[in-house]
Amino acid sequence: MPPRFTGLPFFVYPVADMTRARAFYQEVLGLTETANWENQWIEYDIGGGTLALSGFMTDATPGRAGAAALETDEFDAVVTGLKSKGVTFVLEPTDTGVCHFARFLDSEGNHLVLHRKH
Repeated sequence: MPPRFTGLPFFVYPVADMTRARAFYQEVLGLTETANWENQWIEYDIGGGTLALSGFMTDATPGRAGAAALETDEFDAVVTGLKSKGVTFVLEPTDTGVCHFARFLDSEGNHLVLHRKH
């Protein structure tokens, strides 16, 4: 019998420079830190989920993992705001007919997806 999972408590990104990453998530994305363990594990609660940054994952390379998707009702305004702050988009905003999405990089080279359902 396969395991029965009950949730996805967090998505974590490895970071090489926690100070730089923290500045990106708080100053560029405007997220509020909700947990911090020895400045090596920082959490941000977003709409019922948690995005974590980890300095402990020394065997992982930042920018080589999956991508967290951030949902917004203000897609165009967020894209414009991020671009004005120098954020690099690796996939420009796209309308699939089902959703709008764009992919961009954080300060460590990790991919993030900006998303809005139709």
